[in-house]
Amino acid sequence: MADSRISRRQFGALAAGAALASPLATLAQGTYPNRPIRLVVGLAAGGSLDGQARSVARRLTEIAGVQVIVDNKPGASMMLSASEVMRAPADGYTLLYAPSSVFAQNPHTLSSVPYDPFKDFTPITLAARGPLVLTVHQSLPVHTVKDLVAWAKANPGKLNFASFGTGTSSHIYAMAFAKAVGIEITHVPYKGTADAARDLLEGRVQAYFDAAPTAIQNAAGGRIRMIAVAAPKRMLAAPEVPTFTEQGVPGMDLTSWIAIVGPANMPRDIQMKANAMLVQALNSPDVKDFIAKGAYEASPTSPEDLMKEMHVAYDRWGQMVKQIGFEKQ
Repeated sequence: MADSRISRRQFGALAAGAALASPLATLAQGTYPNRPIRLVVGLAAGGSLDGQARSVARRLTEIAGVQVIVDNKPGASMMLSASEVMRAPADGYTLLYAPSSVFAQNPHTLSSVPYDPFKDFTPITLAARGPLVLTVHQSLPVHTVKDLVAWAKANPGKLNFASFGTGTSSHIYAMAFAKAVGIEITHVPYKGTADAARDLLEGRVQAYFDAAPTAIQNAAGGRIRMIAVAAPKRMLAAPEVPTFTEQGVPGMDLTSWIAIVGPANMPRDIQMKANAMLVQALNSPDVKDFIAKGAYEASPTSPEDLMKEMHVAYDRWGQMVKQIGFEKQ
């Protein structure tokens, strides 16, 4: 009669095989995600972009079942954060939360960009959309684009436009607007949005293309007013402000957006799993409400639609930069 006893070594082998056959064991050993995900943001903590990313990360943590950590890497027009994600392993555990300027604008305005926006990243989803808003100091006797153009023509060389830096979207928009309506402006660049907004509030400059969240917040105080939205449609957060097209100035409708991408060559199954989780997070009521309070609109998409959006914005920015004769800095 054969010996029915099993050795310790044989028992261990059988137990290991059973564990590998278990769906839970498979999940623990290899299914994405099974460890923390890093969401890299190219601006310092505390701003609207950082707030959006943290809102998404909180919900994504619940959906994914792993910790999602926001990692702030500010500097160099957000190229430091983009470069870090570009160099990361393409395993879905390092993602970039970045505005359209990183992909569509920097390559046209900066002389040295260390990445290719299309070849060095894997598109995951669009996250949100939010326009720039033309704001003016309350001392300026204008309430519409037509008023501003008339004032500028009656006071040549006296209209000072702030921007949050040479070559930034606020600068390019100001120059494009001036060219479109045939007025002279003086560009006053600052080292960031806070300084530009502060000097507009103090009346040291007269006009400024500001991001929607701060424009709405500052207009509520009464020292500035919003006169036009650079977008195809009016903002839900401030529907009383008309678009440029409505006021007879077409071509100023290039809406800013936020995208989530990973390093190039992410496996398709990981790309689509990340997309599904992020779309669910962005569609959750708490995230949508948080984004809406910042005057943006949650706008999740497929990876393919994000790539189309990136190409359209890249081409439009290229045209705008060429039209105003801006040279790379």
